[in-house]
Amino acid sequence: MSPVLAGVLQVLALVVALGLAYRPLGDHMARVYTSPRHLRAEKWIYKAIGANPDTQMRWPAYLRGVLAFSAVSVLFLYLLQRLQGSLPGSLGFSSIDPDQAFNTAASFVANTNWQSYYGEQAMGHVVQTGGLAVQNFVSAAVGIAVAVALVRGFAATRSGELGNFWADLVRGTVRILLPIAVIGALVLVACGAIQNFSGIHEVGQFTGGSQQWNGGAVASQEAIKELGTNGGGYFNANSAHPFENPNGLSNLFEIFLILVIPFALTRTFGRMVGSLKQGYAILATMGVIWLGFTALMMWTEFAHHGPAFDIAGGAMEGKETRFGVGGSSIFAVATTLTSTGAVNSFHSSFTGLGGGITMLGMQLGEIAPGGTGSGLYGMLIMAIIAVFIAGLMVGRTPEYLGKKIGTREIKLAACYILITPALVLCFTAAAMALPTPGNSMTNSGAHGFSEILYAYTSGANNNGSAFAGLNADTQWFNTTIGLAMLLGRFLPMVFVLALAGSLAGQRPVPATVGTLGTHKPLFSGLLVATIMIIAGLTYFPALALGPLAEGLAS
Repeated sequence: MSPVLAGVLQVLALVVALGLAYRPLGDHMARVYTSPRHLRAEKWIYKAIGANPDTQMRWPAYLRGVLAFSAVSVLFLYLLQRLQGSLPGSLGFSSIDPDQAFNTAASFVANTNWQSYYGEQAMGHVVQTGGLAVQNFVSAAVGIAVAVALVRGFAATRSGELGNFWADLVRGTVRILLPIAVIGALVLVACGAIQNFSGIHEVGQFTGGSQQWNGGAVASQEAIKELGTNGGGYFNANSAHPFENPNGLSNLFEIFLILVIPFALTRTFGRMVGSLKQGYAILATMGVIWLGFTALMMWTEFAHHGPAFDIAGGAMEGKETRFGVGGSSIFAVATTLTSTGAVNSFHSSFTGLGGGITMLGMQLGEIAPGGTGSGLYGMLIMAIIAVFIAGLMVGRTPEYLGKKIGTREIKLAACYILITPALVLCFTAAAMALPTPGNSMTNSGAHGFSEILYAYTSGANNNGSAFAGLNADTQWFNTTIGLAMLLGRFLPMVFVLALAGSLAGQRPVPATVGTLGTHKPLFSGLLVATIMIIAGLTYFPALALGPLAEGLAS
């Protein structure tokens, strides 16, 4: 079987698997967030944290819950790392330095999972399992909760109420993420991923010394790492490491875990607003972009430029032979079009244009299908922008799902789409202008610029993958990328929840013959064009200095 055909068959297998999971998972999530019942375990949690899950919140109260929980999470994870040297199960590792502890705490709470450290050489079992893995669950649940709050804003009628953050957080963790992650971990163990709490041990004898490995609860963390679109690896090599991702089957399963909740949330959206067709329109938009990026990536990486490429079946530098060009390309697109950040190959070693595709996937806002929750609310913001543009074309007040998109709504949507590019471009410009940050670049020229642009794109968009080659474990990068991750995560949530509150306070407008059909293919096409144009106008100059210059010169 040719490598190209193998890659195409993997894409088809993914489409089938995602199609089979779409309806049951989407409907289940809709029931989770609309049911008036509370499970017994959930009641214990509410009692422990002192929350009343039946209290309805308006958007400021919902936002306070999000920010308060996240602030406590950052503080807890920071202290856990700073105290690691005194904790049992530390494997002899010392406490984490203050700037790196801040960066890691901000990273995992923001669902970014950027890592400026070697996991197997820095974090013990307690920090990995009791700190990082816990944040993999709850940071993902926060993202879904914010998305559900926005959906309730469309569905509500002059109430201004968005539900209860604490109930949404607990339900998302207990009823959705935890059960699927348990099943996912069992599948990964069956595929060969490790799951233990062993210490450090030597493996064989080699010329010049021996190699050391430490075990860990890898399969369980790997499952929620992908399912919650987190991305932080137990080992520095991330999903290229055989303990995390043993073979082609586990690789395909991990890609499935990355995509399944973000795609299924479009059906949840359709259920909750009372129109499955609206969910299908958003799904079609996400699907077209994902398939387009996957096809383009495979084309760039399979393109042959000489006998070495012909023999290898494509550009194999930086890729695992277990996965090949096809499995690596599909994984790279899935992880950068979502907020996952896991890697099974090194994006810096992709072709110039291939590296640019991974960057552009993040710069779209990671909305195809995006992160758990963040992909849906990001796409809905883009839908509001598209409706506004369509309204300008015909001279009609724009409406979406029966709600008028007025001055307040469009200002909030505009702030949402501007904040992340501002963080990316300003931090990149500062790093390139100052003398010290540039010393962290392994490469010069266009590729070196791409290393820094990719780092801030990944941080501010809450992706977490790295271009490789950049020494990010410095005070400058730990601090600035940490700030980019926190601001890139929580400032957009402020605008999303404010928008949800504004929509929830409106009376629905009845549809007329002049109402734009947002459930039709024409609107999906307009939405795809809007997304690509906004990303292109925002980032094209920066991309031209980095991956485009490198790709066109090769």
